[in-house]
Amino acid sequence: MTPYSQIQTALQSHQPKLFAESDKKQAAVAVILHPTHEDLQILFIERAAHPKDPWSGHIAFPGGTIEPEDTNLQQTAERETQEELSLDLSNTNFLGQLDDVTGATLPVQVSAYVYAINNLPQLCPNEEVCEVFWASYHDITDSARLQTLQLKNWHPLKEVPAIDLLGPNRPVLWGLTYRLVTQLVSFTSKTLPSMF
Repeated sequence: MTPYSQIQTALQSHQPKLFAESDKKQAAVAVILHPTHEDLQILFIERAAHPKDPWSGHIAFPGGTIEPEDTNLQQTAERETQEELSLDLSNTNFLGQLDDVTGATLPVQVSAYVYAINNLPQLCPNEEVCEVFWASYHDITDSARLQTLQLKNWHPLKEVPAIDLLGPNRPVLWGLTYRLVTQLVSFTSKTLPSMF
C-alpha cells in the first residue's frame, strides 16, 4: 500500500478536530498531493520576504486568512491557492481535512484541506511567493533530513524539530507547517517527532 493510498483511506474516515476560538485569526491552507507510481509529491511554497508578514521567508502550504467574501475556510484555502499559484482546485480530488492547529505565539488557528491532483499543473506564483516546489514523501520522512532549529528570538531559547528540504543556507520546514506534515505522515506507518 503506497503512502498516497494510506493517506487517502485514512482521511476519508477521519473526523478532524476543529477549533472555534474567537480570539484567534482564522486561516486556511491547501495541502496538495501528486501521487506517483512509487512515491508521493507534496506541494510547498517559500513565502516571499515581507516585513509585515510573520511567516516571511518560511516554507509553507499555499493559503492565508479568511476574507469576508469567503463562505467557509475551505473556500479560503482554494481562493488563496488560486491567487498565490494560479492553481484552480475546484476540479481536483478533495481527500479530507486535517486537525486544526493553532499558533504557539501568534493568535492564529489554521485549517488544512487536502487535495490530490493527477497531472502536474503549470504554476504561476504571485508576489507573495518566492519559490514553489514539490517534495517527495520519501524526503519528508527521511530521518537524515531531520534537524533541530534554534529559535533565537524566543526567550528562553527554544529548540524545535525541522526538516531540511532545500539544502544548506535555505529555509527549513518547521512550525505550523511541520505540525501539519506530521499529521499527514501519521496516516501512514512512518511518523515524525511531534513538535510539542
